[in-house]
Amino acid sequence: MEMALVNISKYFLSILLLIFLDASFKDVEASHQVFPELESVSAVNVQLIHRTGYHFQPIKHWINGPMYYKGFYHLFYQYNPKGAVWGNIVWAHSVSKDLINWVALEPAIFPSKPFDKYGCWSGSATVLPGDKPIILYTGIVTPAPVNTQVQNYAIPANYSDPYLREWIKPDKNPLVSARTENSSAFRDPTTAWFDGVHWKILVGSRRKHRGIAYLYRSRNFRKWAKAKHPLHSKDRTGMWECPDFYPVATKTTNGLDTSKTGQDIKHVLKVSLDSTRYEYYTIGTYNRAKDVYVPDNTSVDGWAGLRYDYGNFYASKTFFDPNKQRRVLWGWANESDSKTDDVQKGWAGIQLIPRRLWLDQNGKQLTQWPIEEIEVLRGQKVHMEKQVLNMGDQVEVKGITVAQADVDATFSFKSLDKAELFDPNWIKLDALDVCDLMGSTVKGGLGPFGFATLASQKLEEYTPVFFRVFRAPEKLKVLMCSDAKWSSTAEGLYKPSFAGFVDVELSDKKISLRSLIDNSVVESFGAQGKTCITSRVYPKRAIYNNAHLFLFNNGTETITVDSLDAWSMKAPSVMNN
Repeated sequence: MEMALVNISKYFLSILLLIFLDASFKDVEASHQVFPELESVSAVNVQLIHRTGYHFQPIKHWINGPMYYKGFYHLFYQYNPKGAVWGNIVWAHSVSKDLINWVALEPAIFPSKPFDKYGCWSGSATVLPGDKPIILYTGIVTPAPVNTQVQNYAIPANYSDPYLREWIKPDKNPLVSARTENSSAFRDPTTAWFDGVHWKILVGSRRKHRGIAYLYRSRNFRKWAKAKHPLHSKDRTGMWECPDFYPVATKTTNGLDTSKTGQDIKHVLKVSLDSTRYEYYTIGTYNRAKDVYVPDNTSVDGWAGLRYDYGNFYASKTFFDPNKQRRVLWGWANESDSKTDDVQKGWAGIQLIPRRLWLDQNGKQLTQWPIEEIEVLRGQKVHMEKQVLNMGDQVEVKGITVAQADVDATFSFKSLDKAELFDPNWIKLDALDVCDLMGSTVKGGLGPFGFATLASQKLEEYTPVFFRVFRAPEKLKVLMCSDAKWSSTAEGLYKPSFAGFVDVELSDKKISLRSLIDNSVVESFGAQGKTCITSRVYPKRAIYNNAHLFLFNNGTETITVDSLDAWSMKAPSVMNN
């Protein structure tokens, strides 16, 4: 029986579901901010301007949500069928063979029972022995502002249906209720893993300012008991939402099943921080016998820790894809305009392009890269090589639809001598603050250089994605920025600088940059995915065929674009069934 359970665990799945939440350290959590006057205002005319072309989003209204079963990827996402802001939430459901082209099905779960009367919030799925998927999700049993939260389960009405069109919520719910836990900060059960005796899950929570991942165990997946101690917790981090816990291989880039044991494995714990709207993760060691996770000391365990993405990226979830033996990460990006703007345009939120994820060869961080399937959407291509960029140069990339493009370039330089000194006063600043001070227009030594994306012809609008290299006492500090402050001439928008440091030696004096550009989103991958940044932007001029793409260098060190490949990106099919 143990072997059967371990073998079936290769089909463990995860669902990305939930949330861009309103933050607070209040005794009562109310982080799913409701706008009663807007939540049921329907879209009459869905505006296409700024709507993405090849990122997943439904035809209209509010989203944010994957699993693999019988040959299909299942995307469950929280969806408001009545409006473009949070409220009236159901679990919408789409399926795909390739994570790119989707067929929309009827909603899988919606509030209908006392244990989820006021909401069906996020959850995860596991496939039990007999090839039987089961969903755990957070149900809301009291209205806002209390939002008492419990953990429920749902099962398919027909296990033989590969589309899993219909789900049943048994009356035996809830499975897990808060006792000593904070019942209004108690949500987002993870994918389960099996240790040979017990199934185990985490539930996100907080106690005062301490973020907590509570651990629960079950022998039969129906009766759950809380472990004496949390798997992990950390002070001064606030509410932990959307926890994710999974193994990664130390000697291969292949993904691992969530229950994988043995040698050459580390574990990753990721949490979404309600207080900051950022996520951070640690890499560490999981003691299965004691159910204790200890992060390595190679990165910060807290707000300043490692992040999947240093931009507009939240509520992410990974799942093991047994079809291609990979771990896939899927994140959500909210809008950066107002709730009123969301209602006017008739939609809000996008799923970002799925990313393959693995442990970097240095063992200190994760590396990410867009899934290979995205390449089927590539259309017309342009290629450049050995393009020299002297200080002040701007070279346009022509021949593709740059408002909807995939651009991949490698930059090189002859010397590190012109790298600027890293100001000692910046030591306590994070990368975002340094980017604010030393942006794309501030002339430097080695950088800034990179792309000016979604640019108008005369650069009244543009979103630069760039590198800048500094020399610190112990090592180089390589800054990567995606700066939205110049992205639009429209007023009232949130236009932040996003930035992260890139852990590279630059011994070969080369660095790569890839950006997926899609009308109102720019997803960028620095140094082959060591640092990733997503920006949401809303240009008024640089739209459709009026958008331009430039290579630029504002540093005194000459930069050479060794090679650049760029493609127009076609739209995938999104069909209603």
